[in-house]
Amino acid sequence: MKNSVFSSLKWIFFVSRRFSRVDRHGKSAVTTFLASLGICFGVMTLVTVISVMNGFQMSFIDSIMEVSSYHVRVSGFDSVDGQTRGAFEDFCVGEREILSFFPFYEAQSLIVGRKGLQSAGLVRAIPSDLIRTDLGFAREIKLRSGHFDLTGENSVVLGSELAKNLGVRPGDKINLFALSGGSDVELFSGDRLFSVAGVFATGFSDINASYAFVNLESGEKYFGKNAPLLYGIKMSDTGNDARLISKIRDAFPSLSCESWKHYNRSFFGALRVEKNMLMLLVFLIFVVVGINIFNGMRRMVYERREEISVFQAFGGKPSHIQSIFVMQGFLTGFSGAVPGLALGLLISVRMKSVFWLISKIIYYAQYFFAMVLDNGTAEYIRENPMFMVYGSIPTRILVGEVLAITIFGIFSSMLASFLASTSVLKLKVAEVMRDE
Repeated sequence: MKNSVFSSLKWIFFVSRRFSRVDRHGKSAVTTFLASLGICFGVMTLVTVISVMNGFQMSFIDSIMEVSSYHVRVSGFDSVDGQTRGAFEDFCVGEREILSFFPFYEAQSLIVGRKGLQSAGLVRAIPSDLIRTDLGFAREIKLRSGHFDLTGENSVVLGSELAKNLGVRPGDKINLFALSGGSDVELFSGDRLFSVAGVFATGFSDINASYAFVNLESGEKYFGKNAPLLYGIKMSDTGNDARLISKIRDAFPSLSCESWKHYNRSFFGALRVEKNMLMLLVFLIFVVVGINIFNGMRRMVYERREEISVFQAFGGKPSHIQSIFVMQGFLTGFSGAVPGLALGLLISVRMKSVFWLISKIIYYAQYFFAMVLDNGTAEYIRENPMFMVYGSIPTRILVGEVLAITIFGIFSSMLASFLASTSVLKLKVAEVMRDE
């Protein structure tokens, strides 16, 4: 049985290879080449685009998870005693999947900077040594000026856009003029003065435009006694958030937990829609290429009807003969998808060099035509700085998605060949021989 299957595959591959050799110099050569070229450029474009999109999205997601939402947020500590809080911290220490945890307060504020400039912001009180103890937080926080130092009394670190809106730099003073908090603190006050210790930036502009960090002592002092205390938990595997939440609820029924998936559901939902639309584009591109392969393969089947009849006359099964054309479809898809994959990966990892080359080509082309048509304007030709901006776009290659695009490119070619060659099953040897 095994020998029979192996012999059939060997025969199918042999005939398909012979057909391919003939087709390189026959009428179908151009159609096959264009089909492979279409798959090549389709795979290359989609690998590059999805790598860039992943880079954008993951930079947002990393900043949100490490700086803003954390993986699990736990609240309800204002209704429990200190013993329960201590037991919760011991529980977190004993869980291997928890990388770090820390308490924090947060409140909305209207912040006043220099010359009366105002901006809304979210003030978060965190442990003063968090930048040293939380590696994920330290990785996403990129200092623009000053230091991330919250050890001083009434020290604050601002997001870059927030500091710009307030017109302040390290060493300047800001006032938390309006502050949401407990009932025991004033809503408006001109005495909540903080000294700017540093200015930071992350990969997510909303954090840069609204976040201000102070230490826990300042949070306890200015947010009020009734301000809710929360704990942020970071995990080694974010996919296990539901299991961790279940453990916390079983051990501490009085506490409330919220996953990062629920906390950021609107934002991540928008990213999911964006990626789904890109996958639809993938589908449409390969449908167009598949139609081209389908039409070319139908013509090939018609041109090969004499050979097909001879194969059937010598005992070839219609399904085996059909497999010959499916194999040709596989070779067409493979010869296009693999080079497309290589080019897509090369462009993705060398994005800066690619845009530098494009910038130079466009610049010298414009300079050449300016010299030929109107040499007086040639001195005003400059390279477009936006190409360097495009070149700095982060890329992140996900192996699963890249392989899925490549496999789908090959599969679309095979499917088109299979559908186009179904007429082989209906071909009658006697009719072909009579017509010829």
